[in-house]
Amino acid sequence: MSASPCASSSVSIEPPLIGLAALTRRAMRGESLAPIAQALQARIAANPDDANALMDLSTVELLRGSRAARLRVQGEALARRKLYPQNARIPGATRLLVLLAPGDFMANTPVEFLLEDAPINVDFLYVQSEADFLRLPPHDVALVGVAESCANQKILGLIDEAAPYWPSPILNHPAAIARLTRDGAWRLLREVEGLHFPENRRIARAALAAGEGGSYPLIIRPVDSHAGEELEKIETAAALGAYLRGHSGDEFYVAPFVDYSGADGKFRKIRIALVDGQAWPIHYAVSSRWMVHYLNADMLHNPAHRAEEEMFMRDFEAFAARHAAALDGLKRRLGLDYLQIDCAEAADGRLLIFEIGTAMIAHDLDNPVTFPYKSAHMRRLFDAFRRMVAARGADHEQTPEPA
Repeated sequence: MSASPCASSSVSIEPPLIGLAALTRRAMRGESLAPIAQALQARIAANPDDANALMDLSTVELLRGSRAARLRVQGEALARRKLYPQNARIPGATRLLVLLAPGDFMANTPVEFLLEDAPINVDFLYVQSEADFLRLPPHDVALVGVAESCANQKILGLIDEAAPYWPSPILNHPAAIARLTRDGAWRLLREVEGLHFPENRRIARAALAAGEGGSYPLIIRPVDSHAGEELEKIETAAALGAYLRGHSGDEFYVAPFVDYSGADGKFRKIRIALVDGQAWPIHYAVSSRWMVHYLNADMLHNPAHRAEEEMFMRDFEAFAARHAAALDGLKRRLGLDYLQIDCAEAADGRLLIFEIGTAMIAHDLDNPVTFPYKSAHMRRLFDAFRRMVAARGADHEQTPEPA
């Protein structure tokens, strides 16, 4: 890129975005999204160029479980406009520009939850080509929200090319995000003291079928899958053959299975965030199953599991101190300002890494009656994120908002 992105932009006057955080909050409360969808469809019928309505409707479709409808409606929104202000302008507040990629929940860092009600002016810019950098809104700091995936590597490359000319500080450099493939992260972190990161190998279907997957038991998933989608534990060659017959895809990630169960036979998966190098707890899930997700860990209906999570979050500083060397080495090797880690404590005391990324969710949407201990911890995490954004933008020379 031969010229600096210029600082001017304009958007049409429309009702503001409802936004991902507010819509997800309503869904998690059990509210029907049908009336919201109907109201948004009425707005679009009255004004087919209402990009905010289209973008919100695409989020409603995703929350309803229709990824295809999400992508279709989101594409219609982006055909009209790439820039989406999140909130009304707050005079003198830090101006954050978040760079996003089209896609579903896993395509981007869900910063809406981190910044909900924050005194920060937030604009979301969806990046699809180099031309999207030519009319940037005034901002004090930019955050690359685009997460690592095969589909997003091109977009991360475009942002990386523009980065040397960017008119503000950038949080989460695109080149650092691009390295967060499962095998790439393993190569970066395999020698960090205090970490146990099982080797993740990216293997073609034909090689797996020929027996090159390694020893059993192993875990396997298609490249670009997340949240346990199509993830299975494989015990035998016959089971591997059955898995390949039942799953499409040309390449898969394969890793040795590590039994991380405790003395009681239960598995405990921890999610933490690193904000400017400091660790914060997101959740602690206890399950009888090895593939642990917070929603399948019976946290809602098991008070003993919740009590264990409450104790973990209360004593998190001791956990962070116990793994300080590992977390510091991870931070230095990855070079990211904000990231999340799914992990556990291995039997030998090391920090067992399952996944590292920037698209995992951290939210304050759990029922405060059932989870009275969680909100205070999430607010501390949110405050740390907001302080980081404000600090990075503090020294940037403010340019006036367009008239």
